[in-house]
Amino acid sequence: VQLQASGGGLVQAGGSLRLSCAASGRTFSRHAMGWFRQAPGKEREFVAAINWIGISTAYADSVKGRFTISRDNAKNTMYLQMNSLKPEDTAIYYCAAAGGSNWYAYQGLKEYDYWGQGTLVTVSS
Repeated sequence: VQLQASGGGLVQAGGSLRLSCAASGRTFSRHAMGWFRQAPGKEREFVAAINWIGISTAYADSVKGRFTISRDNAKNTMYLQMNSLKPEDTAIYYCAAAGGSNWYAYQGLKEYDYWGQGTLVTVSS
């Protein structure tokens, strides 16, 4: 599966953005999906994940209550709604598709086999 992330940009603290991850091919619904981010000089970290049908989700503590992950299998697209953005949310955001069972919302990077190119989110103070 090929992934294309979009929707990043520059926003003031307290603002909102919605990221999208479009997947090619007919196998999107077979994959659990996730969002990760990488800030300058830091390691890539987990943000949110969702299982194949959207009934199981997981969030990093740092974004819980502010970000919402969702997916539309009919459109082969996953979303990340980001509200109440903070300067520390500034990073390149990557979407990824897991290679294992699609019933789980995986939090570990090693569970993901397919990665998009990333979209930059910059939050100004």
